[in-house]
Amino acid sequence: MDFIIKKPTSSNRTVRMPDELIEKLGSIAADKGISFNQLVIQCCEFALDHLEDKK
Repeated sequence: MDFIIKKPTSSNRTVRMPDELIEKLGSIAADKGISFNQLVIQCCEFALDHLEDKK
């Protein structure tokens, strides 16, 4: 049996956010010991999972 390393696919996208939001997210990420990017991903996934009208 071969050991296979799997790499999740991802893409780069530029997103503009208000400076205040970036500062809040950066502070939370630092407090929790995770990257800014990982926090944004988790926030987006949570928001999408909790939409009232999922399509």
